[in-house]
Amino acid sequence: MEIEPAEEVKEPPRIHRLDEPVVNRIAAGEVIQRPVSAVKELVENSLDASSTSISVLVKDGGLKLIQVSDDGHGIRYEDLPILCERHTTSKLSKYEDLQSIKSMGFRGEALASMTYVGHVTVTTITRGQLHGYRVSYRDGVMENEPKACAAVKGTQIVIENLFYNMIARRKTLQNSADDYTKIVDLLSRFAIHHIDVSFSCRKHGAARADVHSVATPSRLNAIRSVYGLLVAQNLIKIEASDHDPSSSVFEMDGFISNSNYVAKKTTMVLFINDRLVECTALKRALEVVYVATLPKASKPFIYMSITLPPEHVDVNVHPTKREVSLLNQEVIVEKMQSVVESVLRNSNESRTFQEQTVEATPSVPSVTNNDLHLSPSPSGSKSQRVPVNKIVRTDSSDPAGRMHAYLYKNPQKYLGRDSSLTTVRSSVRQRRNLKETADLTSIQELINDIDSKCHSDLLDIVRQSTYVGMADDVFALLQHNTHLYLANVVNLSKELMYQQVLRRFAHFNAIQLSEPAPLQELIMLALKEEDLDLESNENDELKKKIAEMNTQLLKQKSEMLEEYFCIFIDSDGNLSRLPILLDQYTPDMDRVPEFVLCLGNDVGSIV
Repeated sequence: MEIEPAEEVKEPPRIHRLDEPVVNRIAAGEVIQRPVSAVKELVENSLDASSTSISVLVKDGGLKLIQVSDDGHGIRYEDLPILCERHTTSKLSKYEDLQSIKSMGFRGEALASMTYVGHVTVTTITRGQLHGYRVSYRDGVMENEPKACAAVKGTQIVIENLFYNMIARRKTLQNSADDYTKIVDLLSRFAIHHIDVSFSCRKHGAARADVHSVATPSRLNAIRSVYGLLVAQNLIKIEASDHDPSSSVFEMDGFISNSNYVAKKTTMVLFINDRLVECTALKRALEVVYVATLPKASKPFIYMSITLPPEHVDVNVHPTKREVSLLNQEVIVEKMQSVVESVLRNSNESRTFQEQTVEATPSVPSVTNNDLHLSPSPSGSKSQRVPVNKIVRTDSSDPAGRMHAYLYKNPQKYLGRDSSLTTVRSSVRQRRNLKETADLTSIQELINDIDSKCHSDLLDIVRQSTYVGMADDVFALLQHNTHLYLANVVNLSKELMYQQVLRRFAHFNAIQLSEPAPLQELIMLALKEEDLDLESNENDELKKKIAEMNTQLLKQKSEMLEEYFCIFIDSDGNLSRLPILLDQYTPDMDRVPEFVLCLGNDVGSIV
């Protein structure tokens, strides 16, 4: 019988105190995670110094050089020796001060951390001094005595060779373009909140700044200056407040994007007590609202400034102060979600599509009765081997290249020329549906408005054009005489469908589904195509709530949907009939789930 050897007893490792340089370098790597972290800390220091102008200069994404200059109150000469030591600050003196802190910084770690991972030089001058002082720091201490120098009002801090002693960190940050983009985004967020401060940010050696904002009394002007006109013109102002001490106390104002705003990702700029932070719970709650309210889960632009009592905010919960903890956070998030949902539903009654005026050319021929002849011939035949969108048509009289079959002329302008055509159209409509004329005053007013705004020259160009082919997924190439035009097929199709709905309002022909389809299942299918980056369990629960809410809304409005739009929904919430907008065209039935989701959102906006 073999005897197993006794297991060797291992002694527990000894605990020893780390050397101070090691501790400081570990802490520095946590506070200054990448160049944008250093820029954020320096800009916040400048704001705490009551600056009215802040400029940032960056080289190689911040690894080679970060220079932040401001016109603030400066730094006292006697404070320079301890400026970059750890836990030295002018923002507080005892722990209780955190309960009412209003400044951006408070720990006294940022500048110290920068000196442990980079070479820091500070130039500063205070009010009343004849000259400024420049001093360099390394590992939290001055490398030499402050030297007198010429200086402009305020402080300039330069960081060179960031992460020079952290090889692994530096290698992971070699993509300078990515880091510079993050810095530009950071300055853009500060610029639209602190509208009384001028901001600029540019690359070293560049003549033009990538961020340039000036002090302005209007926040919307600041957003327009930084993010552009397309963002600013599609924003809705929101405000909310609560002063109930038993639940929550806060004030909020900001801007959110409307249904006309289109973006690939969410942009959320959140300031709490003037501190730039992130709140994952609030961001997710607002994304859910946009999914349930607007079609195709539009990615929103959101700017919010929330003011709470300082004692209700714990700012000391994150190494880089990126997050804060709020008292009654769930209640606050829920109330803001409700406000945003209400504003979006009230603003979702109409959408705006851009129009471009085309100047008429001298070669545009006059319209004749022959030109107005409609031909429903399809563009191509089934035996055609070459795809229709690949064929180049050169004969403007070829019906396969004509697009005027779907255009309605202005009846006042052509009344004397095409009375026979009008008669034929009317008789065709009456044979198809004896009631297919708008009998509601509001609908007739909308149709008259469309007819009165019809651009006759542009109509002639489209009517006489030859379809050449698709340039990409959005634009089609049309030929008119010797000119080529790019037409936005998406916008044209939307306008076409809108006019078709108006002219057939309450008198649609219908498609009967072979089997009734449950609304809730259709909405769930549509929601599963959207990706909000939420946890799976939470995501499924939200989808279920959205599906139930939209199903109930559609059931409540089933009589209106059937009477006006020929959409039949039974008492069990099953869809069995859909309207026809274009004759001899069967829509893609795979898009029915998405259609039902959008229908529920639109119906909800008028409840």
